Amino acid sequence: MSWNSSSIVAVGTVAFDSIKTPFGERERIVGGAGTYIGWSATRLGVDTGLVSVIGEDFAKAELDAMTAAGMHLDGIDCPKGGKSFYWAGSYHDDMNGRDTLATELNVLADFKPVIPAAWRKAKWLMLGNIDPALQISVLDQMEARPELVVLDTMNFWMDIALEPLKAVIARVDVLTINDEEARQLSGEYSLVKAARAILAMGPCYLIIKKGEHGALLFHEKDGELVTFFCPALPLEEVVDPTGAGDTFAGGFIGHVARCGSTDFETLKEAIVVGSALASFTCESFGTEGIRAVSEEMMEGRMRAFRNMMSWQTSAVGAAV
Repeated sequence: MSWNSSSIVAVGTVAFDSIKTPFGERERIVGGAGTYIGWSATRLGVDTGLVSVIGEDFAKAELDAMTAAGMHLDGIDCPKGGKSFYWAGSYHDDMNGRDTLATELNVLADFKPVIPAAWRKAKWLMLGNIDPALQISVLDQMEARPELVVLDTMNFWMDIALEPLKAVIARVDVLTINDEEARQLSGEYSLVKAARAILAMGPCYLIIKKGEHGALLFHEKDGELVTFFCPALPLEEVVDPTGAGDTFAGGFIGHVARCGSTDFETLKEAIVVGSALASFTCESFGTEGIRAVSEEMMEGRMRAFRNMMSWQTSAVGAAV
């Protein structure tokens, strides 16, 4: 992989999913956090080095498609005779809740991420949702501190590996979790209080995802909590939300990387870009939506966000 100023490294699963929603079902389609992150970032023209593990059951045609899209696969291990990680789930009628029907770790059970030597000075690092001990091992392999490290995690790790999780949170720049996870991690119900408590753990920025209700970005500056809110784009049909959060993360760090800036205004834009890309994922099963995104489609969706978030008023305040 030939590094340039906008190349990113993403660590996460490349896997198979079986998904059932009120709109249909698919068996053993390609999924995994690393996959969605890679497809999302490369839609922005950002080279992405994937660090993951797959089995020999993973089709070469799929790997070729990922390479053609701009993903570099030198960091993907493929143990001889191994089977890929597999997850099956069924979504409730409201598309918010889901039940896990099967989880087969397979090669993921022995996964030890190894960052290729040429990637260890990357400026941009995305730590997908895996064991915090593995996330720490990735940070320890980097030869230089990246300009931005984004961490995704979930309540499962809060339940079984809280101390290692806190250790990795203290070493990253951006933490992205959902609202329930923010409350669990902080012990606070108010998301504002939760944000203050989590930022005190070490990260400079916190993103709290609220699904169909958008996402919040928090940053503490001079003792004041600075907040930005991005709504989710209303969609006529949500077919499959699997991978939307990972798509969001890939779009977020991808936009930061292509801009080459980590200031608050750039991160605000990155949340909108990530939300726009995630909306494409929700409209189709698996990676079908995100991998079909063109520059023109992205421009149209960003225009929809700008129109939705823009407002004017001729008067401020109320008569008393």
